[in-house]
Parts: sequence; structure tokens; C-alpha cells
Amino acid sequence: MAADDAREVRAEDSFDVDAVASWLRENASDTTGLEDIPSVRQFSGGASNLTYLLSYADRDIVLRRPPGGRKAKSAHDMRREFTIQDRLADSFPYVPQMVAFCDDESVIGSDFYVMQRLDGLIPHKEMPAGVDLSPGQARTLGRNVLDVLVELHAVDPGAAGLSELGRGTGYVARQVAGWSDRYRKARTRNVTSFEKVMAWLDANQPPDARNCLIHNDFRLDNVVLDRADPTRVIGVLDWEMATLGDPLMDLGGSMAYWVQADDNLAFRMFRRQPSHLPGMLSRREVVHHYCERAGLDVSDREWAFYEVFGLFRLAAIAQQIYYRYHHKQTTNPAFKNLYLAVTALDLRCRSLIRQAGR
Repeated sequence: MAADDAREVRAEDSFDVDAVASWLRENASDTTGLEDIPSVRQFSGGASNLTYLLSYADRDIVLRRPPGGRKAKSAHDMRREFTIQDRLADSFPYVPQMVAFCDDESVIGSDFYVMQRLDGLIPHKEMPAGVDLSPGQARTLGRNVLDVLVELHAVDPGAAGLSELGRGTGYVARQVAGWSDRYRKARTRNVTSFEKVMAWLDANQPPDARNCLIHNDFRLDNVVLDRADPTRVIGVLDWEMATLGDPLMDLGGSMAYWVQADDNLAFRMFRRQPSHLPGMLSRREVVHHYCERAGLDVSDREWAFYEVFGLFRLAAIAQQIYYRYHHKQTTNPAFKNLYLAVTALDLRCRSLIRQAGR
């Protein structure tokens, strides 16, 4: 995580730093360098869990906690997010080292966990300042990121101690029903109903392709890149939605964020990762590369379901966040116009459904 991505803590997101520092001195797995009171800054990226940089004289660590306001019942489970990364460390070398988990809400008012900071570059809407990739390097970056996803999907959940994350077959059906329910509950009067899209997803869902460990929020701006070689991935962040499920659903969720340079203006307005760079893989090339490496075969017609679902799920996530802003549970101005993104995503879903012809 790049320290220069952190900013002053927003007033509504502040917490008792002294209390956290005191708790860490007693509970961290490694207390080296945690003797003093750290300076605290907040990472501005992300729109779900809150993430902070705690800087000590000789050590930087990162704290994650849930947002305030209304939250989905299963969302923002800090213990689960901590445990997944802690157990995955031996099987998947891209997770940060866990430092401590706290379920004592008297410390800052919620559960939280702390991890070691990964020192690298994080691509956001644009590549970090001073990082100019050639078209060939951009293409290499895209392939390397996808290869890490393939590597994750090949992890043995049992060997990693994560078998309990699974609920058996029927993952696709549970996701369609679950996200449809979440969207309806978070809908505000200024957004579309998405009922036609939800009905199409319900009527066209395929059986599960496989069952494996999936990240569920795998994007370019959730990876950490090597400072010396910004085409090489050294870390994967934001594991709050990881579970056992269908790898094509994971890829579909990733593609919802994959905005290309030739996309229409409405879609390009909400780009949040540098998937538009000259040389970067197109969505079609991403799907082909992933399936080739993962040993899966999916036609363009079959892929339409996963692409539409990924876009719909993104709309539901955006709407859940906008719901908090709409009802004044947060004043973060970054959330003010998310309802426009929700509407744009509905239009894109309908267009893809028409193209699919089913």
C-alpha cells in the first residue's frame, strides 16, 4: 500500500488513536516498533470498509474497520476478513501479514483488524505518478494480474483451512437471489428498479462451473505492484467478500470494473482503474486469457450471463453505498452521484441482454 495514497482522517471516520496504540502493545502478534503513539492517515480509495495507515517511527501498519450507518447483515465481518488472510498466507503469497484482530468494541466502537503494510504501488483511476507503462508493459500487467487470479482459484481450500466458507453447490443461484434482495432493500426513489435485469438473470443462470476460493472483488486497484517492476503483482487487498464459489462469477465481477478506452462516455465517466491504457487487454481478451490458463471453456453467448451479473452486482454495491449517503449516514461527497452510476449500469445491462438475444 502506497503511503502517499493516504490523506488526513475524515472527522466522521476518526477513532481513539491512543486506545488502539495501547491495545496493540498488549495484543499484536509482533509488538516490535509499536511502543509509541502512531500518526494516523486515512486511505481515500475504496467505498466500503475504512482503511487507515498507522505510522510509527520504524514501522507502518494498516487498520481496517467497518463504516458507520446501515450495513448488510453479512457485510463488513472483520473477523472473517482477518481469518481468511491469516490462513491463506501459506498457500497464496500475495496476502498481507496479519498483526491483530480486535472484537472489543470498547476500543473504537467496532471490531477491527491490523495488518503489516505492503510497500508497493496501487493503480487507481490512473497509474501512480511517475509510472508510465508502454503498451507492451500494460499488456504484461493485465496478463500478470489475471494469472494471480488463476493462482488464487487453484488454491486448495481444505489445505488452507478455509473449507467452512463454502455452502456447497448452487452458488450462482444464491448470488442472483441474494444480490437481487440487497438491491431491492437499498433502492431509493431516484434509481431504476432493475427488475427486468434481475428477471433475466434469474431465468438464464447457468449451473456452477466449479467451486473454488474466490476473491469476489478482484480489481486492478485492489492489487499492489512491485515498485521496481510495476507489471509484477506483490499483493492482493480487500478480502471482505472472499468465499468459496464459481470462478467465472469472480471473473464477471472483475469485468464490471474493466472500462476500455473505446467504451461510451457514460461508462468511461465511472472508470476507477487504468484498464483503458494503450496495450491493455480488452474484456474479450481478458476472458480468453483467463479461461485458457484456468482450463475453462465458455462461449460469448454463455459469457453474457456472467458479464451482466457482474454489472448488476456492481450496481447493487454502489446503491448500498449511496443509500448511506442518501439517508445522511455518511457525508462523504465521493458518494453523492453514485445513483447516476447505478442508472448507467442498468442501461449497460439491458444493452448486453439485447445483444445476447435470449
